[in-house]
Parts: sequence; structure tokens; C-alpha cells
Amino acid sequence: MVHTSFLSTRRPTGLNAAVRIGLLAGLLLLAGCASVPPPNEAMNLAQAQLQAAHDAGAADYDPVDLGFAQEKFQQAQAAMSARKYAQAADLAAESRADANLARIKAELGAARAQIQVKMDANAELREKGAQAAAAAAAEFAKPLPMPATAGSAPSPASSSALPPAAPVEDMPAPPESVLSAPSGGEGFQSVPTQAPGQSQDSNAVQGFQPVGGQL
Repeated sequence: MVHTSFLSTRRPTGLNAAVRIGLLAGLLLLAGCASVPPPNEAMNLAQAQLQAAHDAGAADYDPVDLGFAQEKFQQAQAAMSARKYAQAADLAAESRADANLARIKAELGAARAQIQVKMDANAELREKGAQAAAAAAAEFAKPLPMPATAGSAPSPASSSALPPAAPVEDMPAPPESVLSAPSGGEGFQSVPTQAPGQSQDSNAVQGFQPVGGQL
């Protein structure tokens, strides 16, 4: 009898212990869930970083990392809906890191594109400068026109523009009285003609002129 009562008292004790352990595990699980607050700040930071990556042009320069960030942010939102706050916080942190990496790569790619544009512009300017220098050198190498010297024969074009020369006429020979030698050797030259109405005395005065302008 004693042995039977001992067995009867041991069974309910084991069942009560199992129930107590299950209740304790459930309480611990509930307490753990209640101790982790919703990661609202982490979700906001991840969303802001995603927007910054989009604004920097990550969709063009780094679409791979941007896609990872968006996918992890969506998973974090699903964990928030399921009240899995710890998992949501981890996913939000990973999404923020991927978005930050995408933003940095996008800014670097945009800077490289601007540098390439400036390099192309400088190369174009150098090419234009080289062409201008070559044209100036070719112009400088051309021979200069020789200036016309005094006494040189005019060109056919200039001679054709001159009027024709007038014909040269023979001058009449002077009378013999003008060419005759002076009389008396006194340096005077006689005038052969006498104007009508003049006296012989006036002719004698006016008909002689000194040679060389001396009396």
C-alpha cells in the first residue's frame, strides 16, 4: 500500500513540472518580444538613405547595390508587420548600409563623368589650337610679293590703261636772219623786220638787243 501511494503521488508532480516549464518558456518568449521595441528610427534612417541614393543617380551608376538595399528594406517592413522587431532592425541596418554604398558609388561615377567631359573639351580646344597654328605657319611660309622698283617697265595691264601718245610734229626751221652771226663783233643781234610806222631811229634803238642780257 505504501508503494502504490508513492507512485500515485509522483505522477501528478511530474506533470505539474512539465506544465510549469512550458509556462515559463512562454513567459520568457513573451518577455523577450516585449523587451525589443519597434525599430522605427532604424527604418526611417534606411528609408532616408535609399532616397539619397536615388537622388545621387544610383539607379544609373550602381543599380546592383541599390537593388539590394531596396529588397532588404522591403523584408524589414514585412518583419515589422509580423512584430519581429529584432529581425526588422537587422534588415533595416543592412538596407541602410547597401543604400549608403550605392550613393557613394553614384557620386563617384558622376564626378568621373564630369572629369571626362572636361577632358574631352580640353582635347577639342587643343586640336583647334593646333589647326590654327598650322594655318598660321602655312600663311607665313607664303612668299611675299616683290615691290615695283623705279624705272622698271610697267606691266602690260598698266600700259594698256594709258592713253595713246600724240604724234610728234616737225618744228619749222627758223629764218636765216635769226641764225646769222652778230654784226661788228659787238655782241648785238639784229632784228630783220621793221614794224610799219616806226622811224629809222627807233628801229636803230629797238632793233638791237644785247647778247646775254648785258649792255
